[in-house]
Amino acid sequence: MSRGALLLAVLAALTACDRSKINESEYEEAGAAAVLPLKKSLKAALVAGLEEGPVNAISVCRVEAPQLAEKASTATTRVGRTSRKLRNPANAPKPWMEPLLDLYERDPESREPAVVIIDDRTVGYVEPIFVQPLCVTCHGATLEPDLASKIAELYPNDQATGYAAGDLRGVFWAELTRD
Repeated sequence: MSRGALLLAVLAALTACDRSKINESEYEEAGAAAVLPLKKSLKAALVAGLEEGPVNAISVCRVEAPQLAEKASTATTRVGRTSRKLRNPANAPKPWMEPLLDLYERDPESREPAVVIIDDRTVGYVEPIFVQPLCVTCHGATLEPDLASKIAELYPNDQATGYAAGDLRGVFWAELTRD
């Protein structure tokens, strides 16, 4: 099955709604704009946290990241991030995200932002997150002992290690209220 056909099959399976009733490019643009403040503020917070050491960066993710997602959300748009390999269970994927995560894992060529109809009032947007070299400090195959200890203390069921730069880490997402 071609990349396009696979993506269409997944997207069709996500909803019984008539996709012709939305302007996908409009929602893709709105979704990208909605997650951008979260992406920028999270990166800035993590860079600042890492300057004080990786153990400090863990507290940035634990405390500041949820606040940054809340701050970037509005009355009509919710934003966040999720992954298959969670560190924080509060970031578990919502059911509408599951088929897209499956697709991104199965088919690296399909790793483009996507728009889906969630229901009659809501459109979803996802954008892949790729591991940056900076990210392997806390998500790589080898962690500093004090960092590994802190992660084990805060996240006893952590699954978010073993990554290399360039790997798919998860997705940024937005839920947009339809007009």
